Amino acid sequence: MTGKANTIAFLRQLSQPNSPEQRQPRYPLSVTESIALGRDPRCEIVLDPLLYRAVSRRHAEVSPVLGFNAPDGGRFWQICDLGSANGTYLNGQRVKGCKLLQAGDRIMLGQNGPEFVFECEISADPLPEPPIEKEAKLPAIPLRKPPLRPTEPPPARKPPPREHEHVSLTQLFPIFSTGRHLTTKAYLLPGITTVAFVVSLFLSVGTPQLFNMLLASYLAGAAYYFIYQLCGKHKPWWLLMASAVTTILLLVSPVLSLFIYVFRDLLPGSIPKDDTSVSFPLLLVQMFFGAGLMEELLKALPVLGACLFGMGLRSPWREKYGVREPLDGILLGSASAVGFTLVETLGQYVPDIYKATLTAGEGAAQLASLQLLIPRVLGSVAGHMAYSGYLGYFIGLSVLRPRRRWRILLVGYLTASLLHTLWNVTGTISPVLLAVVGVLSYAFLGAAILKARELSPTRSQNFATRFYQ
Repeated sequence: MTGKANTIAFLRQLSQPNSPEQRQPRYPLSVTESIALGRDPRCEIVLDPLLYRAVSRRHAEVSPVLGFNAPDGGRFWQICDLGSANGTYLNGQRVKGCKLLQAGDRIMLGQNGPEFVFECEISADPLPEPPIEKEAKLPAIPLRKPPLRPTEPPPARKPPPREHEHVSLTQLFPIFSTGRHLTTKAYLLPGITTVAFVVSLFLSVGTPQLFNMLLASYLAGAAYYFIYQLCGKHKPWWLLMASAVTTILLLVSPVLSLFIYVFRDLLPGSIPKDDTSVSFPLLLVQMFFGAGLMEELLKALPVLGACLFGMGLRSPWREKYGVREPLDGILLGSASAVGFTLVETLGQYVPDIYKATLTAGEGAAQLASLQLLIPRVLGSVAGHMAYSGYLGYFIGLSVLRPRRRWRILLVGYLTASLLHTLWNVTGTISPVLLAVVGVLSYAFLGAAILKARELSPTRSQNFATRFYQ
């Protein structure tokens, strides 16, 4: 058996740009087994999770290309991304599947993550050629098949050196070392808000109206915060609150009377009384005009106003305070729905149920009011917030695709109004159908959020798709 040149390959880890100069470790690569890189201690190359937060537990894998050798006996390796959250980059290009490695290639785990250089050299001592491999020329295109797994488990790694038994002050008192991570990762501000509302609720016991208002505000804020986290885009809090307040002012102004006159008097949107029996097709038409079209247009006014306001601003204020993409429309539309939900629940439904049950005693009336308030406000995630957020997606999309603006707005307006109508109509038929429509509405909103994140011009800054902020 004739021997051929032996190829030896390494991964050399580069120092971080902002870190002091230190020795650059070299990791030898196997000619038969794959090498995994990640935060998981079971990986062959383990990266410190405190230093490299963008690295997944099993981020990438370097494996030999079995069955393909160069005529001189040289071997080949490939880098494969293992479905990491922040991607694997080869010479600045994101890896999709597997890519063939060449000497000098740079591998980065996530943007601005740890970086390695692939080094390859020929050993002077030839080794016998394994009988299971055959000489073949390397294909012209990079292999995209997943790396082959060895049949035997990899050799056991040496145990890490034992750490000192010293316990530092920050380990005994963690609050001294967490710093800004308390606000960005430990949800400190939502925690403070919750404590403030809890104390306020204790102080308002005995004052039902104030108690209901505080509870409804907290539940609506928590529901909106859930949508905000899904969107993953920062927007000034005062702008979101302004959207909700604008809708509240519209509902207590003569604008509401004008909308009622147009949609319920001029158009066939007259809402039937509780004791009036109407056919299902007629009820569908009345709810579509009198509830769906009317209320969705009213809630969209603050979003449209933000669009016009942003057009008069220059960059970067235009992107920050206006509507420049679908995520902006979803955030402002959902905030507008918060204002609508609070006015409708506290100003209409809760007083009505209180009066209807007052004959059973004041305590029973207050309990019935509370039992109605909680599900109505929490349910707005699959109700008013879902419809208005979904319509907001189309408003932002019309800004992003101005040539198809009117078609986009019409599709969004009609779809949101139809979902709203189905909710109102099924509520009079069956609770099961009502639940189905609620899930459908939330699914529409969730799909719009995911698509908006995909279309976002600032997708790389979206905190909902990153491990760290």
